[in-house]
Amino acid sequence: MLVTILVIVIVVSGLLVLFLSQSNKDKRKSWIQFFAKGKDAGFSFREIELLRRLAVKCSLEDPTALFWSQNQLDRCIRDMVRSTRLSGGGDQATHDFLSKLYDYRKKIEMEKPKIKKGITDTRQIEEGQSLRVLAGGQGVYNSRVVKNTGQYLTIARPNSDKIPTSFSWNGLKLSVYFWREEDAGYVFDSEVQDEVFSKGTASLKISHGESLFRTQKRKSIRIKTHKSAFLYILSSDEPSDTIELNPGLKCIVEDLSDTGCAITIGGQAAVGLRLKVQFILNNVPVAISGTVRSVEFDKEQSRSLLHLEADPMVIETRNHVLGEVFGMLPEEDDLPFKVLDEEAAENLGKDQSGVTESAI
Repeated sequence: MLVTILVIVIVVSGLLVLFLSQSNKDKRKSWIQFFAKGKDAGFSFREIELLRRLAVKCSLEDPTALFWSQNQLDRCIRDMVRSTRLSGGGDQATHDFLSKLYDYRKKIEMEKPKIKKGITDTRQIEEGQSLRVLAGGQGVYNSRVVKNTGQYLTIARPNSDKIPTSFSWNGLKLSVYFWREEDAGYVFDSEVQDEVFSKGTASLKISHGESLFRTQKRKSIRIKTHKSAFLYILSSDEPSDTIELNPGLKCIVEDLSDTGCAITIGGQAAVGLRLKVQFILNNVPVAISGTVRSVEFDKEQSRSLLHLEADPMVIETRNHVLGEVFGMLPEEDDLPFKVLDEEAAENLGKDQSGVTESAI
């Protein structure tokens, strides 16, 4: 009996040793694969070791998934952001590493297959699409697609104080540019066939473009927002990243990315204007400076949507913005820190003279 028990103990012990040996072998193989994938992804040995610790801390079942799974990478980044905030903000090396993680996170998302694919023909342009129209010798104007048929496009007649109401568009050569959301920029040439009323709107019937050129893919990921903010006109010698202590002009940040933002203001503004927009993001004041690249003016509401191309941001600001874009920042109540209340945001047309074209 004793001999039988001893044999069983020896067999079980042998199997346990074999199992643990195989388990350790599998783990070593798994971590070798982890470091190989990290190297392929462009991370240094030190950075891969930091990622390994993050993967262990976040209890990832498959640590290598961190390099291809957006959800798994998000878990690790979110944990790092939380730890950095709890430790008082982190040092420069921490911010540099976090910035690299955000760049990789952006790469994963931008390389994901998009449901909306590119278009190859002007007949595929959707009704309501915003347009920028370059009219030969007349300037560049905003418009939109009112109707799209197989024979022609109908676009809203550009409305500007610089164009006399008696001006005839018939026969005018046009270059039309538009940005398709989640896709790219496009441009095509056209010609005005007739001036008509369509769906109650003064419109131009224009020819379809023989060639539709895809000009630019989106280089950043944007998030829709509706944040009250202050706007400041930058002088040439003024530091662009300092936080302003005095209120500026009221505005609303409509979307946000690490390369710029869209801002609604009351009145009009000029392309090329240098501006700084300042707002609260997760209880932290953020200042983004840049250049107005395009303006969409709504004459009825006397409001403009400015597309601001941001100057290179300091790394802490960029990381904070990307934390918001990717949903890495903790949910906190910004109400005590808002620079504007919602009532002020609804009255944009009342204090914007500093940004109007007449003032410039």
